[in-house]
Amino acid sequence: MNTAKSALKISALASVLLTASVASYAAPILYFGEDIGDGENSVIASPNSDAQQAAFLAALINPGVETFEGMATGVPGVVNFAGAGVTATLSGGTVISQADGTTNGFGRYGVTDDPDENENFLETAGGTNAFTLTFSNPIAAFGFYGIDIGDFNGQVTVTTVGGLNQLFNVGNSINTTGGGILFWGVISTSVAELFSSVTFGNTGSGDDFFAFDDFTVGSFEQVREVPEPESMLLFSMGLGLLGMGRLAKRSKTS
Repeated sequence: MNTAKSALKISALASVLLTASVASYAAPILYFGEDIGDGENSVIASPNSDAQQAAFLAALINPGVETFEGMATGVPGVVNFAGAGVTATLSGGTVISQADGTTNGFGRYGVTDDPDENENFLETAGGTNAFTLTFSNPIAAFGFYGIDIGDFNGQVTVTTVGGLNQLFNVGNSINTTGGGILFWGVISTSVAELFSSVTFGNTGSGDDFFAFDDFTVGSFEQVREVPEPESMLLFSMGLGLLGMGRLAKRSKTS
């Protein structure tokens, strides 16, 4: 067998594997958990959503969170993510205050655990372009709780703009019982794919009203090293094959 040709084949395969590894590592990491509602007057437990929020938070170092607690009711305009050193202008939505453990009669309520006070949340109409958050600095991570989503029609969409220009379908169940909870998050692992705004929309026709709580953001510096296992395997294989190619070439020339 021709050693030089073998080395070229090995190097080519290694290059493909390394390219696949880089592409896989650069792809955004998504988080999604959903708990189906129990009616418009029921506040439910949310183990699936909470588990995904915990995984999302574990991938970040001291992210910024806007819980809407302590914020005046009405149109907020600006939200503050102190932990991430980021603010955001909000193009729509109204802050609602609701007694802890109760809904507003239409299945919407806050998720922040504060049993001694009312719970605040952001209520919006979920049309094609419901509202936009425009950040003061580009971010790498964004997550949120959505409440009372999917009992009307359509699925929530999140469109990121910046280095990461992508429309994400959250993928919530549709035509379900009201009062459900979901958590969705995205983390970019590439500095080239930071984003400066997110726009919420709905794939269904007409408008429904949704509730959102605990918006969470993180800068690129706050993202932990979270390469996916498949990426690391491909990367290791690529390095190994490159080494084999170099040895084969060295043995041919020596």
